[in-house]
Amino acid sequence: MAKDNYFDKRAETNTNKIREIVETFPTFANEFFIGIQTRTSELTRLNYAYDLRIFFDYLCKKKFKNAMTPQELTLNDLEFVSALDIEIFLEYLSSYTYNGKSYKCGECAKERKLSTLRSFFKYFFNKDKLSCNVTTKVELPKKHEKAIVRLEPDEIVKLLNEAENATDMSKKQQDFHSQTKIRDVAILTLFLGTGIRISELVGINRDDIDIETNSFTVTRKGGNKAILYFSDEVASALKNYLKWLDEQKEVNTEFYSKIKNYDAMFLSIQGNRISVRAVELLVKKYSKLITPLKKITPHKLRSTYGTELYRETNDIYIVADVLGHKDVNTTKKHYAAISEERRKKAATAVKLRDD
Repeated sequence: MAKDNYFDKRAETNTNKIREIVETFPTFANEFFIGIQTRTSELTRLNYAYDLRIFFDYLCKKKFKNAMTPQELTLNDLEFVSALDIEIFLEYLSSYTYNGKSYKCGECAKERKLSTLRSFFKYFFNKDKLSCNVTTKVELPKKHEKAIVRLEPDEIVKLLNEAENATDMSKKQQDFHSQTKIRDVAILTLFLGTGIRISELVGINRDDIDIETNSFTVTRKGGNKAILYFSDEVASALKNYLKWLDEQKEVNTEFYSKIKNYDAMFLSIQGNRISVRAVELLVKKYSKLITPLKKITPHKLRSTYGTELYRETNDIYIVADVLGHKDVNTTKKHYAAISEERRKKAATAVKLRDD
């Protein structure tokens, strides 16, 4: 029997979604998706498709006043799109309607959509099919830096304790918690002890983990595989969960009879590979109980690990490598504040006179 591969299935699902969306596009748009296929992931192309769907809809409704449908657009029509049109589109994204539903885009979403348009126009300009690339005349939206949200050391302890003991949960929550606590502790400990992404965690299979060497294999963004290492504390949580799974098999429990995916490391109550959404809700449930004012997500747990690792090593390159950042500047952007924190502490570290 073929091994279940989460990432292969995700790629297949995304490819089918891309094809469905592109079928509603102008015929020339398909050339763009074929042309970028070898240098982009399915997820990147899917996000391009979502962004271009909104842009084509905007052009037809606003620029060309409902004179045509997206499928009727031609490359010649794009010659009449100006830099001002792109700027108006970005403003339009602040509050717009698509298929009868209302949407709003913030700074990051606008930046992503402009980046998509830059790639799209650049492709056809480089192929000599557009006379100019007007998107280069449009500046990226200014982004306001957001405070990095992470857990403090005492909050990490509280989070793990809550996952183990359910002290602050209602009776109904505690009944459900008894079925999932060993799994939940393993998931939270793995996040906080390795800083992996949510997709990397969801995609782990049981045979990707080697408890003997405290190591495991993850599939990074872009499909590359990497071997990461974890502490004895993480190993203990994973051992407990694997032992629990084996016990379900030994006594053939009701849960074991529902298992549909024997390869996946982390399973839902229904016996399927746990989903990204389920993990997000899991993290939200526990974090709201111990720090209600912080909006903690799996990515914030990743930031928490990166912060603690940088505090311990003071080596930004180690942090970048372990987190899987291709560009160390990405890491610096997130953890430079810690250097500032160290400098402030250094200012008061040396006393010139005794009290």
